[in-house]
Amino acid sequence: MTKYLLDTHVVLWLAKNSPLLSTTAKNAIFDAASEKFVSIVSAWEVAIKIASQKLHVDGGLLEFFKMLDDNGFTVLPVEKKYVLRLPALADHHKDPFDRLLIATAQVEKMTILTVDENIRKYDVPSKW
Repeated sequence: MTKYLLDTHVVLWLAKNSPLLSTTAKNAIFDAASEKFVSIVSAWEVAIKIASQKLHVDGGLLEFFKMLDDNGFTVLPVEKKYVLRLPALADHHKDPFDRLLIATAQVEKMTILTVDENIRKYDVPSKW
C-alpha cells in the first residue's frame, strides 16, 4: 500500500477542484488502496497565510480541516523524529514548511504529492 503525503498546495487545489492539480495526483488521492496524509504543518502554513491575507479560504481554517476530514486524510502531528531529521537535509529548499514535509516523508517512507521541483531534489519519492 502506498502512503502519500500531500503538499499544502495539493490540498488547496483539490478543495477548489483546480485544473492545476495533475491527473497523476488526482489518481493517487482517489486510489482507495492508498493511504493519504496531510501534515499539521500544512494547516499551520494555511493559518499564517490566511492571517497575513496572502491566502483566502472560504470558511477559513475550519473549512480546511473539514475538507481534510471529508476526504479521509489523516492529519499527522509534528514528531521529534521528523525534527531530528531536518539537520541532515541538503540545503536545496529554504521553505521551513516544505523541509518538514520532506523530513516527515523520509522518516515515514511516504511519497510526496507536489508540483514543487525543489522537493524533488531530495532523496524522497514524489509524484506529480
